Amino acid sequence: MTQRVAVLGLGAMGLPMATWLSKSFEVSGYDLFDQRRQLAAEAGVETVTTARDAVEGADAVLIAVRNRAQLEDVLYGAAGVVTAMKQGAVVILTSTVGVDAVMEVAARLADDGIGMVDAPVSGGPVRAGEGDLLVTCGAYPDVYAAALPVLEAMAGNLVLVGDEPGKGQAMKTVNQLLCGVHIAAAGEALALAGKLGLDQRKALDALMSGAAESFMLGNRGPRAIEAYEGGNPEVASRVDIFVKDMGIVTSAAKSVGLSVPLAAAAEQLYVLGLAQGRGADDDSTIINVVRGEGK
Repeated sequence: MTQRVAVLGLGAMGLPMATWLSKSFEVSGYDLFDQRRQLAAEAGVETVTTARDAVEGADAVLIAVRNRAQLEDVLYGAAGVVTAMKQGAVVILTSTVGVDAVMEVAARLADDGIGMVDAPVSGGPVRAGEGDLLVTCGAYPDVYAAALPVLEAMAGNLVLVGDEPGKGQAMKTVNQLLCGVHIAAAGEALALAGKLGLDQRKALDALMSGAAESFMLGNRGPRAIEAYEGGNPEVASRVDIFVKDMGIVTSAAKSVGLSVPLAAAAEQLYVLGLAQGRGADDDSTIINVVRGEGK
């Protein structure tokens, strides 16, 4: 029975996941930045000053990092937590890093006696803090069973999409295609509403009551309007995350010979936003990339 969980990465998603899991498990949290560790401590999560200390004695190690490079670094690089993990422990990867990366890392972990659950999450920070995420998993049956208590605590909807690591990433790639396109479409629609002289908030309310309603429109819409009006909305999901994710989407599509013109167009908006210096801004600010005004 899983009792102790280490959470590596206390960012926008890692912190609320750690906070929620601490209600049911012994949680030890680590982040590279002092400020994030302080926020976790204030939320009641036990924190430590090294990743190796966090994983010592842990049954499950939940990793919430930004990309493949960070994943490989925390496991085998400077942090090197693999050598501090106990045999039979399970890594739960909640990040979107791509199918190939997960398959390669999972094989390496297996050689070290550690299982991996490929468990990318979707739903945003609020749902992460309520244990209400969509968690799509790919894992070998025995590894999945060992991690199940933690996965069930994290998820409002837990879906096992395949019996090996990589399948969770494949499902998340499909998910991010839609999310990336929907955010871009929401930005276009609300920018058009503004240019046509409509009250954008009334337009958003109307759209959310009809057939054009979507989660991304409702979630990003208010922050997009704030950005359009010259504000700096709270960062819940960064532009550069979708540069990465849409790159994963278009690369995956190319690898199977599938044309994804809508995803490719959305990817270019995020890339342009990055070029404009918006990489660390909330992805709702894509509305200002659409309207053609520099930062």
